[in-house]
Amino acid sequence: MHSLHKSTTGHSLINFLLLFSSFCALYVLTSVLLLVLGTSSSLLNLHSSSNNVLIEPSTTTTTLDHLVFGIASSGSSWPKRKEYIKLWWNRTTMRGCVFVDDDVNIGPLKAEEKEKNGEDDDYSLPPICVSEDTSRFRYTHHGGTRSAIRVARVVKETVALLNHSGVRWFVFGDDDTVFFPENLRKTLSKYDHRLWYYIGANSESYKQNWFFGFGMGYGGAGFAISSSLAKVLAKVLDSCIQRYPHLYGSDSRVYSCITELGVGLTHEPGFHQVDFRGNAFGLLAAHPVTPLLSLHHPDYIDPIFPNTTAIKALQYLFEAVNVDSLRILQQAVCYDRRFSWTISVSWGYAVQVFHNHLSLPDVLKVQQTFKHWTKGTTMADLYSFNTREFHPDPCRRPTIFYMDNLSHDKDGIIISTYKKSFQNCSSNVASPNGPPEVIKVATTKLVLDTKQLQAPRRQCCDVLPSSVPDMMDIAIRECKEDELIYMH
Repeated sequence: MHSLHKSTTGHSLINFLLLFSSFCALYVLTSVLLLVLGTSSSLLNLHSSSNNVLIEPSTTTTTLDHLVFGIASSGSSWPKRKEYIKLWWNRTTMRGCVFVDDDVNIGPLKAEEKEKNGEDDDYSLPPICVSEDTSRFRYTHHGGTRSAIRVARVVKETVALLNHSGVRWFVFGDDDTVFFPENLRKTLSKYDHRLWYYIGANSESYKQNWFFGFGMGYGGAGFAISSSLAKVLAKVLDSCIQRYPHLYGSDSRVYSCITELGVGLTHEPGFHQVDFRGNAFGLLAAHPVTPLLSLHHPDYIDPIFPNTTAIKALQYLFEAVNVDSLRILQQAVCYDRRFSWTISVSWGYAVQVFHNHLSLPDVLKVQQTFKHWTKGTTMADLYSFNTREFHPDPCRRPTIFYMDNLSHDKDGIIISTYKKSFQNCSSNVASPNGPPEVIKVATTKLVLDTKQLQAPRRQCCDVLPSSVPDMMDIAIRECKEDELIYMH
């Protein structure tokens, strides 16, 4: 009996110890799990207020209706600059406002400004918004104007506008910024608007970048801010810009406040500040392999097509934009083995025939057809891209052909025709071994998906046999997988 009792007691003790150990193990495991979950919850809460939150990809396509534009203008500049806005604005599909100062005088429209249907010519423009008073803000930069504060606050006032349901991106620019909306929409669609994005580009001028900052999105080129970031920026902008009375421009203030939020610039080379003067041909003819998003300073450069006005030249460019927006200015290079010619096609704008063999890296350098933006220092002649000489002797330059017209055939092939410019060398007369008078380029409409936008590749072109005297036929196509662009 005693032995049996002792054995039973031993088993009970062992069972108790096993049960107690299991309870302790369960308690420890539960505590650790709660600690992990609590930490994860804290981290999730922390991340949800920043750019690092893990979210599902957007399932709907970005449309123009998802973009809201804030355009900075003034009462004095708007009457002339609105002609640039008319080039790209569509009031039926786009949202935004033009911000002017208190002294703006819209005034009655003249009779010649009425459309044929009797409606105001200005009906197709964005609505006018009068900026809020900025007298409470300090401005101490001696070389600039107080309007820089008003223009910086366009960001805050645009976000505050009503009827912005479903907005994904806020886009900001000047009244002389010519945007290419379809390309802008397509480019922004590769980014998730629910993350904090500040997207723009530097100046072409090294001196401007050195002085104002390489990390800033220049306001004349235009920049885009995701809606998630813009809403937070709008809350803190006024308190932030109080710390920067010494800055020169509005874009410097916006950049500084976004920097204080811990966000850096995402570079998109399709935005163009155009900080130079004179002939912009070199830059336009060597556009990077990315959609053209904007052009600034049309009043400071020559008309981009010869023998016309600045506004008419841009209207002409938009004829090609309206046919194939994504392809505009996209550069394809091919070689004519018969004469050892190098041919560069900047679609919708110009074709160049170099009368010698140039390697592709040399063709892609920007010909310095323009003059520096400012004077006085060695840095004024430095640019943020590779340049090469534009020879002062026209007979040592490539033969240039400017776009003349566009047409479609029944198979959806787009034919663009380019005629030799009168600005070429006078000795360049038609001959069996001389350049043609007309160049015809055949393409299909350029369609780019998100992967192609994220990893762009230049297209190839071929010089085709032509049965028409003094005419060259060229076809642009996708390059083969292992195809190299060089003189065979």
